[in-house]
Amino acid sequence: MAKPLISERAPALAGSARVPGDKSISHRALMLGALAVGESVVTGLLEGDDVLRTAACMRALGAEVTRLPDGSWRLFGRGIGGLVEPADVLDMGNSGTGARLLMGLVATHPFTSVFTGDSSLRSRPMRRISDPLSRMGARFHGRDGGRLPMAVIGTDRPVPIVYELPVASAQVKSAILLAGLNTPGETTVIEREATRDHTELMLRNFGAAIRTEAAEGGGLAITVTGFPELTGRLVAVPADPSSAAFPAVAALLVEGSEIRLPGIGVNPLRAGLYQTLLEMGADIAFENRRDQAGEPVADLVVRSSRLKGIAVPAERAPSMIDEYPILAVAAAFAEGTTRMNGLGELRVKESDRLAAMAKGLAACGVAVEEEKDALIVHGTGRPPAGGGAVATHFDHRIAMSFLVMGMASEQPVRVDDAEAIDTSFPGFADLMNGLGARIGAA
Repeated sequence: MAKPLISERAPALAGSARVPGDKSISHRALMLGALAVGESVVTGLLEGDDVLRTAACMRALGAEVTRLPDGSWRLFGRGIGGLVEPADVLDMGNSGTGARLLMGLVATHPFTSVFTGDSSLRSRPMRRISDPLSRMGARFHGRDGGRLPMAVIGTDRPVPIVYELPVASAQVKSAILLAGLNTPGETTVIEREATRDHTELMLRNFGAAIRTEAAEGGGLAITVTGFPELTGRLVAVPADPSSAAFPAVAALLVEGSEIRLPGIGVNPLRAGLYQTLLEMGADIAFENRRDQAGEPVADLVVRSSRLKGIAVPAERAPSMIDEYPILAVAAAFAEGTTRMNGLGELRVKESDRLAAMAKGLAACGVAVEEEKDALIVHGTGRPPAGGGAVATHFDHRIAMSFLVMGMASEQPVRVDDAEAIDTSFPGFADLMNGLGARIGAA
C-alpha cells in the first residue's frame, strides 16, 4: 500500500541526531561474520529492510545470526567454504547491494541458490556480476537480459581470475573478491577509477590476505588470496554518510539551521558529496575525527549556507553515486547553474534516478535539463516554488530528497509513496521532525 507524505516549509533546524548505520558496511559485516570462525558482534547495524534481508539470507546459508536485547547482533560463522545450500529462494527485496554481493559469495560454493527481489530489483541488470563469476566456474540461469529471478549454480572447482572492471562498481569488485575467498590461488580485480573500499578494509579486519597496488596502465589492482581463516570480530558500524546527506542538506537549505550528526563515516571514497557541497559554499565542519572498525569517522556540524552552482566532474561520480538526488535538490536552491556529469549509472539504480529527479524538479518549478549521462540544474539563489507531486518509483533516495526540498521551498512538496525509505533509513520522518521538520501524512 502506498504511503504518501508531504513536507512543509520548516523553521530553523536544530539539535543532534544519530542517523542509521552505514548500509554498505552493514551488509559486509553480516556476510563476513557468517564466513568467520567463532563469534562476531556487530553494533550500530542498519536495521532497514535491505540489511535485514541479508541477515535472513545468512541464516538460510547456515550461519547463526541473532539480534541481542541491547540492539547488537551476534553471528557464529561457518568458516570459508562452509556455507550450506539454502532450502528456499533468497528474496533480496529491494537490495541490489545484497543481491550482487551474495551472488559472488555463493558462486564458488558447490550448490544452487535462487535469487529474487521486488519488481524494482527484478528490473535491474545482473549480467555485470554473472559475466566475471562465470569465468570463475559458476553458472547462471535468469530472465532475459540477465535479470532476476536467477539461479546461481555454484562451482566445486572455482578458478581464480584477473578481471578489469568495465565500469567503476564497488558491487562488482566486491562480488569477485568474495568469490575469491573460496577459490585457490589469487583473485585480482583491476579498477581504473577508485570505488568505495569497504570490502577490502573489512576483509583485512577479519584476517584475510588482501593487497592493493598500482595496476599497470593506471588504477589499482586488488588481490585476495583464497582460503584464509577469517576469525570473529567486533564490528562497530559507523553512521551512514549517504543517510546523513539528507539532514545535512536540509540544514544547509533551511535558514538559521545548525545541527550535529555524530559518528558519520567519512571514508574518502564515499565523501564526494561533502567535497562538492564545500565547493558550493557549504558550512560543514568535521569534528572529533577518529577510526572505527577500520573506517574513518567524524562528527558533522552543519549550518545553513548560501550555495553557488558549480560543475561536478564525472570522475567524482564513484564517490557519490548515491548522493546525486539530494545534491540536485541542493543545486535547485543554489545561485547559478550546477552541472553534474558522469551519471549514466543512475539510470540502472532502484529507478531511473536521472529521469526521476529531472521530472520531480520540474514539477517543483526548477529549471532543469536532462542529458544521457548528465543533469543540469539552474538555480536562482532563492527557494524554488515547490508545490509539486513527485513520483518516487519506489526509490528511497528520490522520496527523501524531495521531502528535504519541501522543508525549504515556497510551497509544500508531496511524494506519492515513501514506503521504500524503510529499506535504508527507518525512522527518517521522525528523525527529521525531531530536528524541526514538518513531514506528515499527505
